[in-house]
Amino acid sequence: MAAWRALGKSRYAPLSRAYAGRGCRLAPERGAECRDAAPSRASGFRPPSQSHRDWIGPPDKLSNLRPVHFYIPKDESAAEQKLRELRQETQEWNQRFWANQNVTFRKEKEEFIHSRLKAEGLGLRAESGQKATLSAEEMADFYKEFLSKNFQKHMYYNRDWYRRNFAITFFMGRVALQRVWNRLGLGRKRARR
Repeated sequence: MAAWRALGKSRYAPLSRAYAGRGCRLAPERGAECRDAAPSRASGFRPPSQSHRDWIGPPDKLSNLRPVHFYIPKDESAAEQKLRELRQETQEWNQRFWANQNVTFRKEKEEFIHSRLKAEGLGLRAESGQKATLSAEEMADFYKEFLSKNFQKHMYYNRDWYRRNFAITFFMGRVALQRVWNRLGLGRKRARR
């Protein structure tokens, strides 16, 4: 349980205020419609029902990224909903990319090690029974080759990552302006979709 933590009054405070409200629901995750749906594959933990914050979980086994369970207030405006959905979709996209990238990396790394050891006439285990390894210089060849081979993929990932983050930042500003406008009483009461 200690691995999960609520976003508190830190640098996330302006964003987490977007999700403050009386009701507590979590955003759908992988088809789940409510809190009592199946937990994510990263952890069986479910945030407490009285929580009014987003929750960050332990790292995913494949992507090494921490999944976020997004809080949905009952009085969520259309702009707040759009922001949350964009954040959720970006998180899922990011999780998929890094899970695939890490699986590919590990597979190709093992293949590289096996091929180098075989070329040197060595087995997978040393005489002492420990797993045979390659030197840092030999592994540098693999890392260089892997990065070169995946350069285009990483370039497209970075381009899309920046686009998504600019869109999220735009909607965060829009939500913040909407809240200020509503607080000043200049905006009409928002209706739930």
